[in-house]
Amino acid sequence: MAKHLTSRDIAILVNQIDAWEGKLGWDALCDVAAPLIGGRPTRQTLSSHGQIKAAFGQKKLQLKTGFVSTKRPPSLNIAEQRIRRLESENERLKAENSNLLERFVKWQYNAYKHGVTKDKLDVELPKIDR
Repeated sequence: MAKHLTSRDIAILVNQIDAWEGKLGWDALCDVAAPLIGGRPTRQTLSSHGQIKAAFGQKKLQLKTGFVSTKRPPSLNIAEQRIRRLESENERLKAENSNLLERFVKWQYNAYKHGVTKDKLDVELPKIDR
C-alpha cells in the first residue's frame, strides 16, 4: 500500500520544488522525494495533494520563462540559489493566496444567496471543556 504523506512531508516536498534547478518532471520529483520522506511516492500520490500540485505547476511555469544563470563565485551562487528559491516560494504563495481569496468570495456569495447573515458567520466558536 502506498505511503500517505504527512503535512511535514508535503512541506518538505514543496520546499524541494521551490529550490528545484534543471528539468522538472513527476518521475524526477518522486526520485528526489524517496530519501527525504522515507519511501518513493507515486506521481498520483504527489499530484493528489493540492499544495504539491500547485507548487509543481508554478515551478514548471517559472522554468518555461527560461532563467539562465551565469558563472559566479561560490558565495554568489549560494545567494543566487537562495534568492531563486525565495522568489519561487513567493510566487507560489501569491498564487495560493489568490486561490484562497477567490474561494472566500465564492463562499461570501453563497452565504448571501442562502440568507446567512454576517452576524451568524461571526459567532464565536464554542469553548472546549477538557
